[in-house]
Amino acid sequence: MFKLSRLEKAKKLSEYEASGEGRQAWLRDQVVEAIKQVYDPEIPVNIYDLGLIYSIDVDDSNAVAIQMTLTSPACPVAGSLPGQVEGVVRSLDEVNEVQVELVWDPPWDRSRMTEEALLELNML
Repeated sequence: MFKLSRLEKAKKLSEYEASGEGRQAWLRDQVVEAIKQVYDPEIPVNIYDLGLIYSIDVDDSNAVAIQMTLTSPACPVAGSLPGQVEGVVRSLDEVNEVQVELVWDPPWDRSRMTEEALLELNML
């Protein structure tokens, strides 16, 4: 699992604070990096780059709310993928609470994929 050393975390946080973006922006980026460790077992691309994560909100108490979807309602990992996302985000020391909501509107389509994901899957 992806973990930064305490010194690396402190350095990154100070860079965010110096730029005026602050702790919430830093923590949101840490959440994104953690989510990028989760893969749909049928697709060799992480779920963030696939565009399955619709929103990530971090509040002042370091509670994280995530809205995500799946490639289809019949996806065989519908029961496990949201739990995996919750688990990797909860593993971040700075996160106090995690809520993952599975949404179907708007429906997922390939336009949500990053360019890297499209290249990986030879779809460009």
